[in-house]
Amino acid sequence: MNHSNTPSRPDPLAWVAGSDAPEKRVVNLGFMALTDAASLIVAATQGFAQPYGLTLNLQRQTSWSNIRDKLIEGELDAAHGLYGLIYAVHLGIGGSAPVDMSVLMGLAQNGQSINLSSALKTSGVTDPEALGHCVRQSGAKLVLAQTFPTGTHALWLYYWLAAYGIHPLNDVRTRVVPPSQMVAHLRARRIDGFCAGEPWGAQAIREDMGFTLATSQSIWADHPEKVLGCTRAFVEQYPNTARALVMAILEASRFIDESQENRRGTAQLIAGSHYVDAPVAAIEPRFLGQYEDGLGHAWQDKHPLRFFGDGEVNMPYHSDGLWFMTQLRRWGLLREDPDYLAVAQNVQQTSLYRDAATALNIPVPASVMRSAVLMDGSRWDGSDPAAYARSFALHALGSVDASFTVALSEPS
Repeated sequence: MNHSNTPSRPDPLAWVAGSDAPEKRVVNLGFMALTDAASLIVAATQGFAQPYGLTLNLQRQTSWSNIRDKLIEGELDAAHGLYGLIYAVHLGIGGSAPVDMSVLMGLAQNGQSINLSSALKTSGVTDPEALGHCVRQSGAKLVLAQTFPTGTHALWLYYWLAAYGIHPLNDVRTRVVPPSQMVAHLRARRIDGFCAGEPWGAQAIREDMGFTLATSQSIWADHPEKVLGCTRAFVEQYPNTARALVMAILEASRFIDESQENRRGTAQLIAGSHYVDAPVAAIEPRFLGQYEDGLGHAWQDKHPLRFFGDGEVNMPYHSDGLWFMTQLRRWGLLREDPDYLAVAQNVQQTSLYRDAATALNIPVPASVMRSAVLMDGSRWDGSDPAAYARSFALHALGSVDASFTVALSEPS
């Protein structure tokens, strides 16, 4: 990979010395073996951090629970994180005391997938209607995996199932599996399908272990996905470091999205054994928006995984945080409505992000709220999150399934 290694800011050395100097120059940065960790990997390895006085010490983790625990304990300064995970820790969901958390920026939009086993394909379960019939007729419940009980993959899976009349907590069994282990679990027939980030859906197809039934962008086009998360204590203790970190990753994000050539080089980089540790052939096509579903269909996706989008991807919109809280409420993980807006204003580090983006001449959206229409026709604009959480026909507002409650505290 080659890039100019010249930051957009005209005076990058201002970040190395003086009042803007990072208080902590070596940042321990956690990530999972997923393609949407690319901006962290590029920032750390391709010279984007050094002009801001930072060294990024990448630490690959084996599960989202490891990332959660190491952020809380201070072993990691910041991490590639699940939106719902950051909010769950902040709200004290999962049996531990709440810890004030922060979302520094968005890292990615789109690019996740819901996949079913080759055995289900053989039996003709290749569309939502057939899946619904299978769920209603099967004696034993299907087992569908997601990557963390409060994470994005759980919530995309539940939203998609519910949109087709399948109650995710009553009609199927769900279990937690780290993303890189999904294909092995399919192969061993421990699960019937999964929702996870790439390249694991594509790899399931390559190994003839499964097929893709839906992408997350078909649920919500340009949906929020991974974030750069940390504790609030880190931001308060090291504000210059946090701002410099955002700037370095913004630079890397912009670089990735500049061209298909940059994307191909990034795909080759992250395929390495220290990062995603998967074949380039599994990573690159969907990284470029080129999809095959394992059922004979191929397409160029209109809403592929993206990292920058002229800054639209990276803004920590309050409405994005609000949406994830509505889904935690919808499925009974939050027993009562929180003060949605106050929580989002506390977690989303909009002011810090605005300072970083402005210094790089990156446009900052005028509003911290954005709207969208999701696959079931529901409109989300963040104006009344409590009512939105109650608006769905399928929900678990009154109670939580016992096994689901246990899963919250299980290591993944």
